[in-house]
Amino acid sequence: MSYNIAIDGPAGAGKSTIAKLVAKRMHFIYVDTGAMYRAMALYLIRRGVGAEEKEKIEKVCQEAQISIEYQNGEQIVLLNGENVNGLLRTEEVGNMASVSSPNRAVREKMVQIQKELAEKADVVMDGRDIGTCVLPDAQVKVYLTASTKVRAMRRYKELEEKGETCDLAKIEADIAERDHRDMTRELAPLQQAKDAVLIDSSEMTIEEVAEKIIALCK
Repeated sequence: MSYNIAIDGPAGAGKSTIAKLVAKRMHFIYVDTGAMYRAMALYLIRRGVGAEEKEKIEKVCQEAQISIEYQNGEQIVLLNGENVNGLLRTEEVGNMASVSSPNRAVREKMVQIQKELAEKADVVMDGRDIGTCVLPDAQVKVYLTASTKVRAMRRYKELEEKGETCDLAKIEADIAERDHRDMTRELAPLQQAKDAVLIDSSEMTIEEVAEKIIALCK
């Protein structure tokens, strides 16, 4: 039987960074569900679908082929055969992913892929509803969060290092708005699973968070 670690939490909490480190330390496969939804969002943007066009999103999403491969230990997200790793972290794609991911047709397609991966291998999976919906029977569940201010500053520094012009106040406002959307959406809202361990990373290092999660597996 495979061993599953589910890490949920809001945008900017450090889920992907922590999940990758935990997977590496435990020799598990890391599954970035957020990247999968972002790939779908990128596809919708390329097709000119608006964020509020729910019926069009349902129809167009069926044409997208999204898969995950590993090359030299790195997860590669493929959108219709194209490696789109370098295109998934823009604000435009992130906001579209937040709006399109609650769509039932989009979710059903993504969840099926995610469940199949978790059944076949030991995985660390992060997202918004892994412990509550995708992997409700995961052996370890974590709800990773941080204050809005801390998450905004992390994103600001990330964009600054890339040489992008950014506004800290706007980033924090966007994060707060995304939190509200994710927590109040009708289908699979962001929430802490009843049996998940709450970890606030605001004042913790990456190493400290990873060690705490690994300790939960023992």
